[in-house]
Amino acid sequence: MLAFVIFLATLLLVVWQPRGLGIGWSASAGAASALLTGVVRPADIATVWHIVWDATFTFVALIVISLLLDRAGFFRWAALHVARWGGGRGRRLFPLVVLLGAGIAAAFANDGAALLLTPIVLAILVRLEFPPAAALAFVVACGFVADTTSLPLVVSNLVNIVSANYFGIGFGRYALVMVPVDLAALIATLGVLWLYARRDLPASYALDGLERPAEAVRDPLVFRAAFPLLGALFGAYFVTAPFGVPVSAVTVAGALALLVLAGRWFPRRWMGGRDATIDVRGVLAGAPWQIVVFSLGMYLVVYGLKDAGLTAWFARGLAALAGLGPLPATIGTGFAAALLSSAMNNMPGVLVGALSIAGAPDLPPLTRELMVYANVVGCDLGPKFTPIGSLATLLWLHVLGTQGQTITWGQYMRVGLALTPPVLLAALLALAAWLPLVTP
Repeated sequence: MLAFVIFLATLLLVVWQPRGLGIGWSASAGAASALLTGVVRPADIATVWHIVWDATFTFVALIVISLLLDRAGFFRWAALHVARWGGGRGRRLFPLVVLLGAGIAAAFANDGAALLLTPIVLAILVRLEFPPAAALAFVVACGFVADTTSLPLVVSNLVNIVSANYFGIGFGRYALVMVPVDLAALIATLGVLWLYARRDLPASYALDGLERPAEAVRDPLVFRAAFPLLGALFGAYFVTAPFGVPVSAVTVAGALALLVLAGRWFPRRWMGGRDATIDVRGVLAGAPWQIVVFSLGMYLVVYGLKDAGLTAWFARGLAALAGLGPLPATIGTGFAAALLSSAMNNMPGVLVGALSIAGAPDLPPLTRELMVYANVVGCDLGPKFTPIGSLATLLWLHVLGTQGQTITWGQYMRVGLALTPPVLLAALLALAAWLPLVTP
């Protein structure tokens, strides 16, 4: 009971952040309470840090890369191209924006998609003079797709990294399993969002006042480096994975390379003497460093729940599900993880699920692997049920607030509860059908 009370108090501090208290210090307060009361032991700090360090530094490096490319104009350039590909037809533009969001979520993680795409799309919609209802439909699509299509790669979601590292899943194996599952989630996302928004989409829009994509580029050197850098980065993930190289090492190397270009940390004559246009110090200051403290603090609190018996209870439930067969086990695990994530946030939720699967007795190998991936699917998609389900959603709501757009928790949950279950079910069915085909 003490472990549960400490967890609830920590979660409240993380969500509400009283007097500007960041998520890192909020989680640290909970971790300190757990240590002082004996809910966790000092020796658990090393255990938890071993679980979260790779995911944490990968996330920070990805956000640094995203912020640098954003300052260079890369994402606005892409959004302006999408606006022109829409050809002045609102019903063509809408799925294109969803596809753009899916691509950004896959490459730059769901938090990057929520943080960067939403304000850009909102600014373009204002320029195009979209009515409020239509603008809201596009904004909801940006926030929704950021999580529902963050499945395909290990780096697409912090949850994916934690789970892949915990169970020793390589980058290539993870992509082999989850790329088709993500495609199913994307198709389902397009379907449910279309049903939700179709009546509010404008029949046409004028492109006259829209700037040319080339005008969005503010640092040509960093912009031109974007595609080869991303290609090299993702190639390196696949090449280095069999050698046990952490994904954070590859991602940090990519972030450092881009920082060198953005800050012009080389003889100017190499690049024609062009001065830096990006405030590198501002980018580094704006990186989510508190996530390092948050990951360790929040996971320590969750580890206290494990020692208090929560994961053992959950493990017994998973063992019972496994007795029903692979399909019920997959769907049951996915929806259980989704509900858990929507109630306690997907960061602690994925660890509870992983610890429970690891502790469940006598699971058949295929069923166990299905549960591992179903836990990820549930923790990636399930947070859309409630605003507290993921950091990406909290970031998205914060970004909307800074742009003068307010979505209440009631409005959010009405949409989330209606749109999430069919997408989650489609992804889990795809997982149950695909994984046995690629498992020896």
